[in-house]
Amino acid sequence: MTVTWEELGWEGLAPGVGRCRLPGWDCTVGLVVGDGAALLIDSGSSLREGARLRAEARRLLGGGRVTHLALTHAHFDHVFGAAAFAGVEVFGAVGLGAALTRERDVLRADAVRHGLDPAAASEAAELLVPPGHHVSGEWTLDLGGGHQVLLANVGPGHTAHDLVVLVPGTPATARSAGSPEVVFCGDLVEESGEPQAGPDAVPARWPAALDRLLALGGEDALYVPGHGAVVDAAFVRGQRDALARRFGVSR
Repeated sequence: MTVTWEELGWEGLAPGVGRCRLPGWDCTVGLVVGDGAALLIDSGSSLREGARLRAEARRLLGGGRVTHLALTHAHFDHVFGAAAFAGVEVFGAVGLGAALTRERDVLRADAVRHGLDPAAASEAAELLVPPGHHVSGEWTLDLGGGHQVLLANVGPGHTAHDLVVLVPGTPATARSAGSPEVVFCGDLVEESGEPQAGPDAVPARWPAALDRLLALGGEDALYVPGHGAVVDAAFVRGQRDALARRFGVSR
């Protein structure tokens, strides 16, 4: 039986579009429901968390399963649950797969440093799932029933391989209020704290990545950060300007 977003502690954003905020690092995972297909955006911080997400998605899909997975960037709290989704089509920005392979030990150590159980971190690191589909610009993904999403490689910024997901809105009619565009931003945008710029960040190009993000979503979109509450275009512009000042980047 299908349940509502709210019954499972998720947040409904638009028809067929929702997200949950995972405990621990307040990391966002999104779900877009099509007709016979479903896209998950990011996969949680461990195989156990991934298995929980898989089970909840099955309930939200009325017994259906996740068929596609988009990984927004190569940090453990976004990719370590991917192996729980056997058989899905995995998408990532060009270079993400190589980064996962190259940084396997770094990701494991980072997870442990942030409090993940060492055994769980080692298991997830050994079973990292590289993308089978590599997005270099934009990729339109058809989920059936007229439901399409746009995967866009807008980085580098937070990392060298930042992927965002745009779910188109629907126009208002005499019988319907319509729905807004929804943009899953990964960690290019953070609401619950200052954006984190680690050793794999590309600070000089981060503001420009946010300009591309805003151009995709527009003024009326809902922007879903990698961590924190849903924000609007004004918040993203403010964060873009703060990053430019922080890193000395001129327009």
